[in-house]
Amino acid sequence: MSALAQVSATAFSAAPIADRARTLGFDRLVRMFSSDLKRYAYWLSGDHATAEDLVQETLLRAWRALEQLRDPQAVKGWLFTTLRRENARRFERIQPEYSDIELDTLCADRVGSEVECDTEVVRDAIARLPRAYREPLLLQVVGGYDYHEIADMLGVTQSAVTSRLFRARQKLTELLASSYGPASAVLAG
Repeated sequence: MSALAQVSATAFSAAPIADRARTLGFDRLVRMFSSDLKRYAYWLSGDHATAEDLVQETLLRAWRALEQLRDPQAVKGWLFTTLRRENARRFERIQPEYSDIELDTLCADRVGSEVECDTEVVRDAIARLPRAYREPLLLQVVGGYDYHEIADMLGVTQSAVTSRLFRARQKLTELLASSYGPASAVLAG
C-alpha cells in the first residue's frame, strides 16, 4: 500500500472516532451545565419557553464553536457569556411594547399567591438596576460564580466586581423599599 493510501485510510478511520469523541464530550457538557443555563436564562427572560429557546440557541452556538474553546476550565463562563449574548440578540431588532398599567394593578389582577406577586416585584426591581450592576448580581446569585470568575467574564477587575455588587445590593434595597417601605417596617409587619 502506498504512503498516500495509508494516510488517507488513517484520516478516514480517525474521523468517525473524533466525531464520536466530540459528541460524547458535548453530551457531557450539556448534562453538566444545562440546569445552570436554564436557571440563568429564566432570570434573564422571565419566561420558561424563552429560557428554553435561549438555552437551545446557546448550546447550538457552543456546538458549532466547540473547537474554538481554548481553556476547558472556562467552559461554564463561556456558555454563560454566550447565553447572555443570545439574550441580547433578542432585543436587537424589536422594541418591546410598554404598558401604562402599574405593577400593583397587575399583581392585584393575578390569580395566585402573594409570593408570586413578591417575585414579580423583585424581578422588576432587578430589571430596573443599571446593566453594570444587574449582570454581576445575576451571575453571582443565579450562576453561582465567585468574584474572580465574574471579573473574568465581564472583563473588569475583581475590585470593580466587589464595588458593583455592593452598589447593586444597595440599589436593589432602595428599589424594594420604594415598593414595600423600609426593610425594618416590612420585617416587623
